[in-house]
Amino acid sequence: MTSIPHDTAGEPDPLRTLGLASLRRRTSMKWRTYAEDVLPLWVAEMDVPLAGAVARALTDALALGDTGYPAGTGYAEALAGFAAKRWNWDGIAVDRTAIVPDVMLGVVEMLRLVTGPGDPVIVNPPVYPPFYQFVTHMDRRVVEAPLGPGLRLDLDLLADTFRTAAAGGGRAAFLLCSPHNPSGTVHTAAELAAVAEAAERYGVRVVADEIHAPLAAPGAAFVPYLSVPGAERGLSLMSASKGWNLAGLKAALALAGPEAAADLARLPEEVSHGPSHFGVIAHTAALNDGTGWLDALLTGLAANRRLLTDLLAEHLPAVRACPAEATFLAWLDCRDLGLGDDPAQTFLDRGRVALSSGLPFGTGGAGHARLNLATSPEILTEAVRRMAAAVGAAAGSGGP
Repeated sequence: MTSIPHDTAGEPDPLRTLGLASLRRRTSMKWRTYAEDVLPLWVAEMDVPLAGAVARALTDALALGDTGYPAGTGYAEALAGFAAKRWNWDGIAVDRTAIVPDVMLGVVEMLRLVTGPGDPVIVNPPVYPPFYQFVTHMDRRVVEAPLGPGLRLDLDLLADTFRTAAAGGGRAAFLLCSPHNPSGTVHTAAELAAVAEAAERYGVRVVADEIHAPLAAPGAAFVPYLSVPGAERGLSLMSASKGWNLAGLKAALALAGPEAAADLARLPEEVSHGPSHFGVIAHTAALNDGTGWLDALLTGLAANRRLLTDLLAEHLPAVRACPAEATFLAWLDCRDLGLGDDPAQTFLDRGRVALSSGLPFGTGGAGHARLNLATSPEILTEAVRRMAAAVGAAAGSGGP
């Protein structure tokens, strides 16, 4: 897979559009969880205005009173077109897709199709905390296969974990995070083909969470799991939610490989009643007409990654940031700061900056924090300045 050139002509950087006063008027989780003196760089919401194409589609729907139930295949067709242009992948067959309320609820439904109660679901920590929460809540058993050096897939460990899980009886599944959250790693075609080969060898079903796929950085090549040889029995979840900041407009798509079509056909009809009609309209417009806005965002995120590197070097040189190839997240290794297992708590208590604690991300999360880069350069700069002050205050008090 190769990524297409990015085109930001005519689109301003959406990360530089909204000021702090405007952002604090928002009523969503990011801006209402903490007190007003806290800079929130934690949950995966972006500090951006709505893409113009999305706003127009929603405004038109409101004018028509088009507020009923979702119908049709427009979302799937839009995703297929986006995938063909963006990733040179024409493998999305509309008749092997299903609309689901969102990616994590879609993950749950896919796991219900291919596993049973008590069966193992393999994950690669440090990884998105809801993987643990949703899997255990549905009475499946989480099995860890931690990431290896460079926070990449440890293919030998993963194959061994597949073998052990399959030998224990039942039906094992692998919940793949691609691109990976929190590291921002973009898995290569060779890595994904190795995953598919091992999964087939040991009878493990792969369910891929690919929600961050549109957010591969300029120059990075996202590879859809279902595009690699051997992934014919795989299942994937995709959405415009993260790429265009549409978490409040619920919709996602489940995709099946050619040999998983029968599994997807068993999806209960009521699952398709969960997505929002407005969500489907918004996501479809984003994929069809919002790519210029997305490219401007990706350019802004690349600049923020460089800015964060410079800010850490200046103010917090002991912190190591994983070089992300995708997402709008930064995984910070803070172990050399002496702040204990949960440095995010110190940054909040002493610096009034909210990051995501690394602890819920599983093995490898202690001593780490996840920072949301999708904000203005001014807010990011002030946040790192406050974090440095928090470290100084903690050192002066003799503890975190």
